[in-house]
Parts: sequence; structure tokens; C-alpha cells
Amino acid sequence: MYCYVDESGNTGNTLFDPAQPILYYGLITSKTNLDVSAEPLLRAARAKLGVERLHANELGVGRLSEVALSLGRFALKRDVRFSLYKVVKRDHAIISFFDQVFDSGVNEAVRWDHYWTPLRYPLLFKVAYLFDEETAKAAWAARVERNPARAAKALQKLCATLQDRIHRLPDARSRDLISGALKWAAANPFDISYGVGNKDSALQISPNLVGFQQVLQSAAAQAQKQSRQVRQIVVDRQTQFNRAQGELADIYRAMRGHKQSMGPGMPELDMTNMPEVPPDFRPGDQSAGLELVDVVLWVAKRWQEDKPLSPGLGEMFNAFAKRGGTDEVSLSGLEHRWSFLANLPVPDGPLPDDLTKQIARWEDARIQAVKDC
Repeated sequence: MYCYVDESGNTGNTLFDPAQPILYYGLITSKTNLDVSAEPLLRAARAKLGVERLHANELGVGRLSEVALSLGRFALKRDVRFSLYKVVKRDHAIISFFDQVFDSGVNEAVRWDHYWTPLRYPLLFKVAYLFDEETAKAAWAARVERNPARAAKALQKLCATLQDRIHRLPDARSRDLISGALKWAAANPFDISYGVGNKDSALQISPNLVGFQQVLQSAAAQAQKQSRQVRQIVVDRQTQFNRAQGELADIYRAMRGHKQSMGPGMPELDMTNMPEVPPDFRPGDQSAGLELVDVVLWVAKRWQEDKPLSPGLGEMFNAFAKRGGTDEVSLSGLEHRWSFLANLPVPDGPLPDDLTKQIARWEDARIQAVKDC
């Protein structure tokens, strides 16, 4: 299987550009090397439009529509699949705050089961309710701060702001849990290690790397489902993040074959079929596969943003996306995925004694940690 990856909406670690609130990753997978098999198709399309390369943003809806049907027919005939991945940047700032501050392995005022089971998601949604745009910006600025003392001070200020809003939560239990965790974090900011140590660490928590994780995991899952081996991953070259993307791919490759439970009721971390090949970073004008994913991603982004598309482009997009997938890092995406938690039935009997005792021990430890702040 051959993979081609492009992105749109890149603002690096500047998360709050109102013109680009979402980072998009497009992934095209194919049984054949598109740099060979798609080149005649694209050569004909370029000749028809009188251009050297198909740059969707330059061609626009009208001119791109002239070659849309031929591209769509190619996708259906060759089983070329397009998948779309999104990172909602504002939500990423809040989720990153939660993952760092409410990690039960660091914050002693957070119970293990409140972080390593699906209980984390109702807790995350309650924490997110306390944020507004200004607070989310402050949280991200502190998250990418390289000076530990400044990061600690910023975290304490942020926790105080959120504490002042605790009364907005409608239930006493949420107020108790979140207030205790914030109090502990404010009292122990250096244990939380909220900032980043250096530029490389900042890149690793960027939306670009979070989105690229989705791409690698999707490539592995698609290859496993089709009983294929990933032979090549061609990624559009851009100097700011390629090295970090390569390092992430190295880490994932080293974890190949590893499978681990993330906690009771949580998704399994499955690295069984992670690609063994490193990413091949190329300029967009040196790969027919990248040229193709640029076009389809541009159409997908317009579709996501409810911008006009011609019938031909819509048909083309459906041809590519028909057997692809989609996922996103966002609060709404998490809420959709875990909405069933709100409708779980009441247990038909008491919990096992050993589990009841363990929960009681966790709760006692949490309460004592808050008292010791």
C-alpha cells in the first residue's frame, strides 16, 4: 500500500488564528504507486487546463471541475481512498491542558479511575465548560512556555481563574473533583511540568504532530484491514515540522507489534501493523500522489466549511472518500464518540467488594491530597 499525505490550515503553534481554526490532514492510500500509475492521468489533466501542476487553490472550483470526473473515475477504478483528519485548534489547547493537569499519575488529587477509564470524558467536558477564548489562549501560551518558572506562574494564575468559575458547574461532585485537582496543581506547579523544555518539545505537542499521529495510525489500520504492507509514505515537504514528523514515525515504528490496554472501557493502543518505512518528504511538485491529495484535500476542506462546490467536484470527492475514513481531535468529536455514557443503565447489583474497597482507597487518597495542599 502506498500513502500520500498533505495538510491544510497550518499555523504551527499559533492556535488562535481566526482565519484557520482547524488543521486538516488528507491521506490518500492506493494499492499502486501513484507517482507512476496516476502520472498519465494528471499529465492529461494538466494539458487540458494548460498548467504545469494541478494546484487546487490556484485553479478554483470552475477550472478544477473540468477534470474532476476523470479524477473520480480513476479513484473508483484503482480503489484509491481518501481519508480526512482534523484538529480543532482551540479544543486542542483545552484538551492539552486537561491531559497535563488532570493526569492521575502526576496530580495526586485526581483518582486513577477518573483519568484512565471513560470517566475522564465527562470530567474533561466539565473542565472545558470553564474555559472561554481568553482562558484557552492563556492555557496554550503557558503550555508552550519554555521557562519553567514562567510556566509554573502562568499555570497558577490559570488555575485561580478556573477556580473562580467552579460555581458555574451545576453538580456538587464535579465542583469538588475539579476544584481539588486545580488546587493541587496550583500548589505543585513544578510537579505538573506544564511548560515545554525546548523547541522540539513544543513541536511534539503541536496540532501538526497530533494530526500526524492520526495519519500514521490510519495507515496502519487500513493496511491491516486490507492485509497489505505499507511500502511508502510520501509527505509534502515543509521544513518546520518534517523532522518532528520523522521522529514521531521512528517512535511508532519502534513500537510496531505492541498492543496495550489504555484502561477499562478505553480504546486499545494497537501498534501491531505500524508502518516499517520512514516518511519520504518531497516537494509537492515532485509527486503525482501529492498532487492528487492536494486536490482532494482542497475539495474536502471546502465541503467541511460549507463553501460552494460544483456537482462534478462533489462526485469526484465521493469517489475518493467512498471507502476512506475520517476522525478528529475536538471536544464535539469526543462528545459524539462517548455520548452513550449518558445513557448507561443503572447497575443491577452492588459492585464487587474488592472494587468497592479500591475505589474507597482512591477517594481517601484524593481527599487527603487536597487537604495537604
